Amino acid sequence: MRILLIAVCCFLLCCKTASSADEKHVAVFLLIGQSNMEGHGRVSAEPQRNNGKGSLQWLAENRPDSTFARLRNPDGTWRQRDDVWVHYLQRHGRLQAGFGVQQDRMGPELGFGTVIGDALKQPVLLVKLAWGGKSLAQDFRPPSAGGTGTGAYYNEVLQKARAVLANPAADIPELKGYQADLQGIGWHQGWNDRVNQAFNDEYESNMAHFIRDIRKDLATPDLPFVIAETGMSGEQEKHPRALALMKAQAAVANYPEFQGTVAFVATRSFYRTPEESPLKQEYHWNGNAETYYLIGEGMAQAMLKLLK
Repeated sequence: MRILLIAVCCFLLCCKTASSADEKHVAVFLLIGQSNMEGHGRVSAEPQRNNGKGSLQWLAENRPDSTFARLRNPDGTWRQRDDVWVHYLQRHGRLQAGFGVQQDRMGPELGFGTVIGDALKQPVLLVKLAWGGKSLAQDFRPPSAGGTGTGAYYNEVLQKARAVLANPAADIPELKGYQADLQGIGWHQGWNDRVNQAFNDEYESNMAHFIRDIRKDLATPDLPFVIAETGMSGEQEKHPRALALMKAQAAVANYPEFQGTVAFVATRSFYRTPEESPLKQEYHWNGNAETYYLIGEGMAQAMLKLLK
């Protein structure tokens, strides 16, 4: 009887081990924000836009030894990764250039996904939850902030994130059989709070509430959270509201309760002048593809430190 019992236990243990080994997991990162998380970096080199300067195509062609050149295939098409996917509202697929606000634009997801994909052994899914013209004080307002009540886009983030986490294969069939593991959140937002004094004054408090609430609502205590600075004016920025908002973003990452789980990424050095860029549109980083790539890259590097 004892021998039989031991044999049964061994069989069950082997089955459990085999089952665990057969499970497939995809690392999920939520990329949340407004228009600059959507992405306005130009992909194609358009002659009418400063002769294509600052576009991803121009960077790839004029810096042959750079990361940008490696993003292209020999025939000039943009390389698709087979280990990183993007879920962006109604657009889904393998990571490549063109997952910005339009199919000829890019955002931080390209740099973020490239760095994270190279670093992690398991496949990666980036869930972009970004809409233009949205404030933290109103649209993304977290529940515990009180005041005017929970923002509609806070609820939208929760709804869409939960749906993808529950069934990542619903929109990306290649992920059939994969279990979604939420690994972290990247945040790039601030313009709509920066231009409103009342919103600006409560940004730090609202950001801290957002981090606490989103972790609670997604049942992920201490989930790594990376804040990318709203630094699209570069090092020369002097406006008091802009400086106050960036100071607030950095301050939240220094809260004792967030040590080791929240990081701030300075972005002002990523600014490129209109003379180097496709556009003269400061609030969208002048449409410069290098800027958007560097923001994503910086966010990913900070995220990897938190994950360790």
